[in-house]
Amino acid sequence: MAKTKRRYVCANCGAVSPRWQGQCGECGEWNTLTEDAPATVFSQKHDLSSGGRGIEFIALNKPTELPVRKSTGLAEFDRALGGGIVPGSAVLMGGDPGIGKSTLLLQTAATIARGGNDVVYVSGEEAAGQVRLRAKRLGVADAPIRLASNTSVRDILTTLGQGEPPALLVIDSIQTMHSDTIEGAPGTVSQVRGCALELIRYAKASGCAVMLVGHVTKDGNIAGPRVLEHMVDVVMSFEGERSHQYRILRALKNRFGAVDEIGVFSMETGGLEEVSNPSMLFLSGRDHPLAGSSVFPALEGTRPVLVEIQALIVKLQSGATPRRAVVGWDNGRLAMLLAVLESRCGLNFSSAEVYLNIAGGYRLSDPAADLAVAAALVSALADKPLPDKSAWFGEVSLAGEIRPVAHSDLRLRESAKLGFTRGYGPSSSRGSSDDKTGSSTLNYCSVNGLSNLVDQVMGSE
Repeated sequence: MAKTKRRYVCANCGAVSPRWQGQCGECGEWNTLTEDAPATVFSQKHDLSSGGRGIEFIALNKPTELPVRKSTGLAEFDRALGGGIVPGSAVLMGGDPGIGKSTLLLQTAATIARGGNDVVYVSGEEAAGQVRLRAKRLGVADAPIRLASNTSVRDILTTLGQGEPPALLVIDSIQTMHSDTIEGAPGTVSQVRGCALELIRYAKASGCAVMLVGHVTKDGNIAGPRVLEHMVDVVMSFEGERSHQYRILRALKNRFGAVDEIGVFSMETGGLEEVSNPSMLFLSGRDHPLAGSSVFPALEGTRPVLVEIQALIVKLQSGATPRRAVVGWDNGRLAMLLAVLESRCGLNFSSAEVYLNIAGGYRLSDPAADLAVAAALVSALADKPLPDKSAWFGEVSLAGEIRPVAHSDLRLRESAKLGFTRGYGPSSSRGSSDDKTGSSTLNYCSVNGLSNLVDQVMGSE
C-alpha cells in the first residue's frame, strides 16, 4: 500500500504546507501550522460519497399503475403464489428429482401461452426434442411456446434483448446455467449467484416474470448459495413422495403474499391435476372406526386439510428395548408427548414399541396436532376406537393441559363440511360450528386435560 503524504494546514488562513515551519508563508502568523491527517489511499479510492448519478425517489402513496397479476391457469398454483404471477418477479422452485417440477412449469407455460402471452422456455438439462416429447405426452404440444436448449446466460439475454420481453421466462434449471465472465463450472456457488443475478436484473428491468428451477441437496434444501433464496421474490417447494400420487406446492418465501399457503396436485398419466378437496386424499375410506386412528384438521395458510393420524402399540417382553418410529411428524415431540402421558396420566409406554404415521405421506408441523396424536396413542394402547366421525385438535403442555390453538372455528367448519359430527379440542373454543350449507351441526366437546382424554377414550367418564 502506498505511503500517505503528510501535510500541515494553517489554522489562521487555511494554507497548506508540505512540511512544518514556525511561520506561515501566506499570512505570516507564527505557530499556526498543525498536522492534518489525510485519508488513506484505500479510503480515497473507495470513497462513494460522490461521483455517482442522482436517483429519483418516489412517494409511497404516489398514484401509479401497479402491476397486475397474471393467472397461471391453475387455481392451486395461483393460490400458492398469492393470487398469480407478478410481472417482473423472480420465482425459485425447488424439489426432489422426479417430483414434477418441469411438468408443472411446462403445463403452466402452455396455459399462459394459450392465453395470448409470449412465453420462453429454456432447458439446460434436456434437449429440445425431449421437452417436446414430454409436452406431447402432457397434451400441450400445440401451445405457442418458444423453446430452446441452451446454458449460456449471455446468449439467452442477448436473444431476448432483440425483441419485446416475454411475459414469462422459464429457466430449467439455474444450476446448469453459466456466465462467461465468471470462472468455474456450472453449478458452483459463483456461477449460480452470478447467473441468477443477471436473470433477476433482466426481470426487474423488463417486467418479464422469471421462473427458475433449483436443484436440492440430500437434506431437501435448495442447492447453491443461501443468498440465492434472498435474491428471488418467491421460493417454492414442490413436495411429496414419488410413491404417492399427491404433490404439495408450498411457498417458503413470498414477497407478494402469504408464505403458508399450499397448492395440492395429483400426478396422473396426463400430468398434474388440481385437487380441489385435498382432505379426501389423506382420509381413508373405512366404513367403521379403528383403534389407534384419529383425524386432525390441520391448517395450511387459510386452507384447512383433514389428515388421518395412525398409531400402533406393540407390547414387548420384559428386558427388550422398545422402538419409536415416526413418519410425518417430529420425533422429539412424540417423545415429549409419551413422557407427559406416562407422568400425568399413569399410562405405561416404556415396555411397548410405538409407531406413528401420518396417512398419505403428509408432513405435519402444526403444534395443534398434539391432542390428535395423544388420542391415537391412547386408543391404540387401550385397543378401543375413538368416537366415529370425530376430529381432534389442541396443543398439549408439559403439565398435561390442552392449550388453545389458532383458527379453531375454521378447523371445525371444515370438519363439519366433510361430514364429521363431533369435535374435540380446548375448552376456550366455541361450542359448535355450522358448515357452510347449514345442513348439519358439529357438536363440540371440550377436553380440559390429558386425564380427561384418557377417561373419554377408556370409557370411564
